[in-house]
Amino acid sequence: MADDKFSSIPAAHVHENPLLSTVRSTYTSFWERRDSLGLPNPGSYENINREFSRDVSLTNFMFAGLRAEWTKPISHSPFFQLSHQLSMGAQAISPYTFSALYGTSNVFLQGTMENDGSLSARSNYRWNDSLVTKTGAQIQSGQGVLSIENDYTGTDFTASLKAMNPSIIEGGIKGVFIANCLQSVTPSLALGLEAVWQRIAMNTSPEVLLSYGAKYRGSDWMASLQIQPDMPQGQGSSINSSYWRKLTDKVSVGTDLSLEFTPGMGGQGSLMSGGWEKKGTASAAAKYEFRASIFRAQIDNKGRLSCLLEKTILPAIRVTFAGEMDHLKQQAKVGLGVSVEAMSEELMEQAEKGGVQAPSLPF
Repeated sequence: MADDKFSSIPAAHVHENPLLSTVRSTYTSFWERRDSLGLPNPGSYENINREFSRDVSLTNFMFAGLRAEWTKPISHSPFFQLSHQLSMGAQAISPYTFSALYGTSNVFLQGTMENDGSLSARSNYRWNDSLVTKTGAQIQSGQGVLSIENDYTGTDFTASLKAMNPSIIEGGIKGVFIANCLQSVTPSLALGLEAVWQRIAMNTSPEVLLSYGAKYRGSDWMASLQIQPDMPQGQGSSINSSYWRKLTDKVSVGTDLSLEFTPGMGGQGSLMSGGWEKKGTASAAAKYEFRASIFRAQIDNKGRLSCLLEKTILPAIRVTFAGEMDHLKQQAKVGLGVSVEAMSEELMEQAEKGGVQAPSLPF
């Protein structure tokens, strides 16, 4: 790997020049030492607590009201499918959503249209095994959002560079620019850093925000910590920690703690003085996998008890039940969803025979 970096330099000149020879030797020794450690890829900084947030937490799964989804796969390779989603009784979910997905091993395209005319599109392109470019656009209520992201996955690190609504047409640079990296330093420990530069309008001063993260992974457990010393617009500081453990092949549990320190009425202060207001949220969640269903439950310090059950009735039909009870506010929410996958007989035969495999999409 290191030799390729210097392949364009003639060998004779390198040996004749002591400085270049020293640089080459140091660079080669560094990469050989780094490769010999055999450090794993720790994942991305954005998903530093992925095991908790994507596996056991109910934050991304809960819904209320009635929901029905009909999916029509058109082909497996290239991957192409259409879907329609209807919902009732949920203010955060559009009553009707149509989406289309297309994907190959290097390209992923997704388009979504809602009943109120909102449009969103997403595209990913894999340049090679390490670099993926992601773009997204959304138009809603006359306002648009554009994002461009580049993710690089190395052998022992993941780096990302993202820009949201970048613009230079007003005589300067504005938008939100995010750069982060998560690097393994031992087989179990990874350290990360994220930097945010943002300017909403040209008549405002730009802000620079930094956050630090650490992740430790054992054989069947994971712990993560994120510290943001400065929040946007001087709103204080925040700390987030997560813990996840796989008890058995079917049972996983996790906890999450978020603390925020905001300036009090008296103005600025320090974390050790009384000039800061402190508030936090703690939650504990668990997941149990049955033969044909998955049950998740979560409780937090605000008195909210949530549960979600996903039941596969047939290979193409899945029913989801969600419920939440807020004991402090004396409120309850219930959700019921049905998902149907209308696969053609030809595609079903191909899937059963295993003749056609879906491509690995560039997520």
